[in-house]
Amino acid sequence: MIAIDWGSSSLRAFRLDRDGHRVDSRRSDQGLLNADGRFAEVLETLIEGWDDALVVMTGMVGSRQGWMEVPYVQAPAGVQEIAAGMCRLQSAAVPRELWLVPGLSCMDVHGIPDVMRGEETQLCALLPVLGPGRHAVLLPGTHSKHARVVDGRIERFSTFMTGELFAVLRQHSLLGRMMVDAPLDAAAFAEGVAMAARDRSLLHQLFGVRTRGLFDQLQPAQLASYLSGLLIGTELQDLDAHSAPVHVIAAEGLADAYLSALALVGRTATRHAEDAVARGLYLLARARELPM
Repeated sequence: MIAIDWGSSSLRAFRLDRDGHRVDSRRSDQGLLNADGRFAEVLETLIEGWDDALVVMTGMVGSRQGWMEVPYVQAPAGVQEIAAGMCRLQSAAVPRELWLVPGLSCMDVHGIPDVMRGEETQLCALLPVLGPGRHAVLLPGTHSKHARVVDGRIERFSTFMTGELFAVLRQHSLLGRMMVDAPLDAAAFAEGVAMAARDRSLLHQLFGVRTRGLFDQLQPAQLASYLSGLLIGTELQDLDAHSAPVHVIAAEGLADAYLSALALVGRTATRHAEDAVARGLYLLARARELPM
């Protein structure tokens, strides 16, 4: 089968054997925002030469702006419930069997809805191996997710706009004008995490990024690292204090930043590879009993 992770900015394809092992993989920058609605053409170009009949897709491709909208499944949910919400996509332009994975939704304590598309598939890869009990799973990114998993099911989750806020402040604010491109400064990052733990007045502390530069407490090459630590540290203040152990699913650089921040606030965590999405798609296809 072919497993597709189709996000807003990127597109990844994995060719899997009958046991779910990766045989090949390809990547494209033709995410939802760059595909211009040419979903069939983009997909066929990416997987040209792969003769597999089954294609299972997750991510923004199943959103309202995607190829076809697939309704959200309401949490709590596990692999079986998410698989039951999968929808078949009919496309005359693609001579294959196409399936889309639904997103997941939940309500917070104030009755405000929260959603995810794509992350639920990564979580599906983890559910069988986490074991019984309660676990916290972090999925950092543009919109970071904190999921609570209880006895193999996704009970609820929360979204934090950490990555998007960092990008906006870095590129389009007065704070960013003082910054220069530089590698991560571990000391400045740790200072930001520590400040977030000491003082939860984020709107006030954000202005401190500028003033610490003005008064030479931090150098221009350190400011982005300090801002990153401040934002990630603030996000981690909302991590369920009673959830143990903690798991992180992310690409290497982002995972390292979160693991470092978690250690600084006294939490240990296990890292899982970002390409868990391929395993999740395989498990969902099996649960749906699709022919592979």
